Amino acid sequence: MKLSPALKKAYTEEQMTAPEAQRLAEFIAWSPIVFQVSRIMLQRGIFNLMRESDEGLTRQEIMQKTGLSDYAVKCLVEASLSIGTVLVNAETERYTLSKAGWFLANDAATGVNMDFNHKVNYEGMFHLEESLEGGRPEGLRHFGSWPTIYEGLSSLPEEVRKSWLAFDHFYSDAAFPEALKIVFDRYGVRTLYDVGGNTGKWALRCVAYSTEARVTVLDLPQQLKLMQDNIQGKAGAERITGFAVNFLDPEAKFPQGERPDAVWMSQFLDCFSTDEITGILSRAREAMDAHTRLFIMETLWDRQRYETATFCLTMTSLYFTAMANGNSKMYNTEDMERCIREAGLEVEDIHDGLGQGHSIIVCKKKETKNNSIMTRQEIEEKVRAFLIDEFEIEEDLIRDDARLKEDLGIDSLDLVDIVVIVQKVFGFKINLEEMKTVATLREFCDYIEKKVG
Repeated sequence: MKLSPALKKAYTEEQMTAPEAQRLAEFIAWSPIVFQVSRIMLQRGIFNLMRESDEGLTRQEIMQKTGLSDYAVKCLVEASLSIGTVLVNAETERYTLSKAGWFLANDAATGVNMDFNHKVNYEGMFHLEESLEGGRPEGLRHFGSWPTIYEGLSSLPEEVRKSWLAFDHFYSDAAFPEALKIVFDRYGVRTLYDVGGNTGKWALRCVAYSTEARVTVLDLPQQLKLMQDNIQGKAGAERITGFAVNFLDPEAKFPQGERPDAVWMSQFLDCFSTDEITGILSRAREAMDAHTRLFIMETLWDRQRYETATFCLTMTSLYFTAMANGNSKMYNTEDMERCIREAGLEVEDIHDGLGQGHSIIVCKKKETKNNSIMTRQEIEEKVRAFLIDEFEIEEDLIRDDARLKEDLGIDSLDLVDIVVIVQKVFGFKINLEEMKTVATLREFCDYIEKKVG
């Protein structure tokens, strides 16, 4: 495992004394109450009142300014002393903010995270263990019966949907200025597929940044409706179009026809399992040519400069487990690069340190040893060679119209071997769901050509 210097120090050596470790263990045991006390202190404005007071506040002053009872204020400030968000002057009994309290009251990221956890995650997290065992977002049933949160996003209660979007956009929006320079200035992009474009924020930024940019947003039909409502009447909206697609459907294809200059995926792939990511990237590859670049912008947890950022990301993984889809997470570089390789792509460059800890992985179609895209003839020759050498199939049986099962005798066990061979020879991993529609040798070569030709 490769870790940034800050993570290596934090995760490979014990950092705490025994008393510190014991206190952390108790902090974890009482964490639901810690969260709710801190949220109430923030929501009721007590943290802000303390921040604005030069000398701090007495308990009676907090009562007068908030309308809370003496009992309520006692419970809250005493708990906050133990939590570490509040300090007290023992002589004057005036309460002031600690550094942790200051961050709760002032840090934008902390505020977004707290609101997201309260409104989106808190009650559903009771079902985390069920979700881990079953691979389904069991906590999502608190809001509805959708298979994933994405189908239900447009139907969530308004304050929940706003909190979800605020969390999603907070992290990506900060990276957009630097990302635009990379995509348009460095790579000269004009046409772009915005995969999982959500409300169209990135698309609008693109057409505002470049007067030549044309963007196609690829997303679920209900999300495209939200996107179209959001961009209506805004500058450059006429250069943004939509393409409805459900990426959980392994048969769903990217737009066919003219190849785009770029395929853009921002905080999108962390919504899927590694097998699903490989399938999506494989289909993206089919829409690319040798000049197309695929840009993957993610907050990879192993590339973070500060450990606090990694903490937030690894906790976010459990939101995906219990609330979003049951099988995805915040990935590290190794996970993402493996999916990229298996999809028949290769990493051209990685840009780190964008916005709130984002990285952009720039990918291109994997090339053959002679540095050119593989031709149909080369594909057929390689397939013929491994059928003869590995499966001892007679050469005169290997015809375009030969049926894999009936004529060539390839069964389900042989298919497992073919997956390994194809990955070694052609550089991508076969999606077995996609192979269900492949019956003849010609169709098998067609399938490979779409991936690598």
